[in-house]
Amino acid sequence: MPEPMVSQIVKLYGRDPFLILISCLLSLRSRDTATFPIVKNLFSLAKTPAQILNISINNLEIILKSLGFYKRKAQVLHNVSLELLNNFNNTVPNTLDSLLSLPGVGLKTANLVLGEAFNIPAICVDIHVHRISNRLGLVNTKTPEETENDLKKILPKEYWIEFNRLLVTWGQNICLPVTPRCSTCVLSNICPKRSVKKSR
Repeated sequence: MPEPMVSQIVKLYGRDPFLILISCLLSLRSRDTATFPIVKNLFSLAKTPAQILNISINNLEIILKSLGFYKRKAQVLHNVSLELLNNFNNTVPNTLDSLLSLPGVGLKTANLVLGEAFNIPAICVDIHVHRISNRLGLVNTKTPEETENDLKKILPKEYWIEFNRLLVTWGQNICLPVTPRCSTCVLSNICPKRSVKKSR
């Protein structure tokens, strides 16, 4: 079963906070399968904020062109790199507030960077974590922010980082958004299948 892209990034490049941050920003609103080859190509050209800034916005757009919102993402990569150079001593910060102050970085990205790059307990709630947590009946929430808050109340801290990895893998391969593969899911017998109208 394919792993989430961030796990593959860590295996290839180690726990480099900048590379994890950049790969997260590029994966927003894009599938891992589409993003990963582009991330590897970019990292063959640039692995530091200064190296990203050495690539013109125009050339960066060409590199990212097959991704959705590639023009915005090229600008975000430049803006983040500039911010890190100017205000963070060329280093990705390891606190939630500082990460959220970076251009284009939201709660999901900040939590993923905290967990994967710094091993700081954080629950990254993406569409998979939000959907599956509700399907399983662990939470009953409308937004990812609500899901994060409710999961923190019931999930021991030592499992926060791993929870995202497990549910993203499950969500990409078994518990799909439409017609999940309930017939092959090991949790099928105990899952209330909330909001599942059709499965296979």
